[in-house]
Amino acid sequence: MHLYDNRGQRKYLTSAERREFLQAAQDAPEKVRTFCATLVHTGCRISEALALTADRVDFGDGVLVFECLKKRRRGVYRAVPVPPDLLDHLDLVHDLKSSRLRQGRGCGVPLWDWSRATAWRRVREIMEAAGIAGIHATPKGLRHAFGIKATTSKIPLHMTKKWLGHTKLETTAIYADAVGPEEKQIAERMWSELS
Repeated sequence: MHLYDNRGQRKYLTSAERREFLQAAQDAPEKVRTFCATLVHTGCRISEALALTADRVDFGDGVLVFECLKKRRRGVYRAVPVPPDLLDHLDLVHDLKSSRLRQGRGCGVPLWDWSRATAWRRVREIMEAAGIAGIHATPKGLRHAFGIKATTSKIPLHMTKKWLGHTKLETTAIYADAVGPEEKQIAERMWSELS
C-alpha cells in the first residue's frame, strides 16, 4: 500500500481538503452529512460505516464500534473514539437514544440503508461540491487522510493501527512517511543551518 500512485499523485486528502469536505457536507441532507462526518472522524472503510448499527454507538465511552469487515472471519470489532458533537449529531439525525432503541427493537438496524454504490456516490457528490478532484477524492482518500492526521497529531502508531483495523503495524507505518507539517519543519531547520 502506498500514499502515491504510479504517477506520483497523492491518494489522501490534505487537512484543508478534509475541512472543505466537511464544510460542503453541511449543505447535504442530514444522513449524508452524518455519513461523511463518520468517515472523516473514524477512518473506517465505507462498508464498515454502512454496517454501523445503533447499538454500536457507545455514548458512555464516546466511541463508534465497527466490525472489521476486511478480516477473514466475522465478529472482530474495534472501537474508535469520536468527538462528542459527532455523537450528538448521530443521535439527533438517527434518533439513537429513543425508547424504541433502549428497549432493544431496531438495535441491529444500520444507520444508513444505502448500497455501497449509493454511499460511494454520496461521497463523490460532496467531494465535487467541495471542489476536490483527483484520485484522492474518494472514501479511501478520507481513510488515508485519517491515518495521516493521526500520525501528524502524534498518535502512537499502534493506536492508529487499532483504530484503522489494520492487521500489521507495517501497513499503518506508511502514514508516518507522508510529508506533513513536522517533516517540513525539520527540513526548514536543516535549510536554515545551511545558510
